[in-house]
Amino acid sequence: MTDVAPSFHLLPGDPDSPVLLHVPHSSRALPPDVREGIVLGDEELAQELDHITDSHTERIADLAADAAGVTPWRFVNRLSRLVVDPERFPDEREEMTAVGMGAVYTRTTHRAELRPAGFDPRPLLDRYFEPYARAMTAAVADRLATVGSAVIIDVHSYPTEPLPYELHGDGPRPPICLGTDRRHTPPALLEAARAAFAGFGGVGTDSPFAGTYVPLEHYGRDTRVSALMVEIRRDVYMKEPGGPAGPGLDTLAAALAELVDAAGTGVTGPGGEAARRTG
Repeated sequence: MTDVAPSFHLLPGDPDSPVLLHVPHSSRALPPDVREGIVLGDEELAQELDHITDSHTERIADLAADAAGVTPWRFVNRLSRLVVDPERFPDEREEMTAVGMGAVYTRTTHRAELRPAGFDPRPLLDRYFEPYARAMTAAVADRLATVGSAVIIDVHSYPTEPLPYELHGDGPRPPICLGTDRRHTPPALLEAARAAFAGFGGVGTDSPFAGTYVPLEHYGRDTRVSALMVEIRRDVYMKEPGGPAGPGLDTLAAALAELVDAAGTGVTGPGGEAARRTG
């Protein structure tokens, strides 16, 4: 990965689809110069990537896009969240900074040192975070200009057992957790997700992870932008912590395709105050 190659990829969908599948944490890739700034040895780094990566979520989104009646757009992070986490606030608003996991992580999932004390995150924010944010904002703006609405469905996974970095890890850990936002998650979108994922043994809301991702330009301001986070407990579809996918992956993709089709039929509407993803 060089400065010339983007760290993200926008995969076009149907021109009339408002749906944007966002896959921010599926990659394990680290540019060599970024790797040099991480203090972990290679074995330790591989273990950390096992824990922190939302493995196979890009594949779930790809299969869902193929199966959907109207192909959604996809915005995929091509780099590990250990480079930058595009879903964090880049400033003091980010509560995960308390455990060294703001927009640029300085601690691991087990709260060990990831980057040395005094590390300056600004170059990584300038090189990766800001271009990603601008591109995602542009993708949403394009959907608004073309079809009048945008529906962001954030595709994540989370471990069966809580990790030490989690600020809210003592709550329920259902097979499917739906992260919501009082302004950007209309009730009809939430109900469509509950129906689509009803067959996986339980659907919860905002535990252990809460909130959604909305570009800051639209965040809390434009209710034409709807958003929902889909968090899949990893034992539903893969061997933990970083192992291969199992048969659950295909059924999850089918459920996500069902949600995409429901969201594409105009499941939008206003809500209340905005909140971002935590965890």
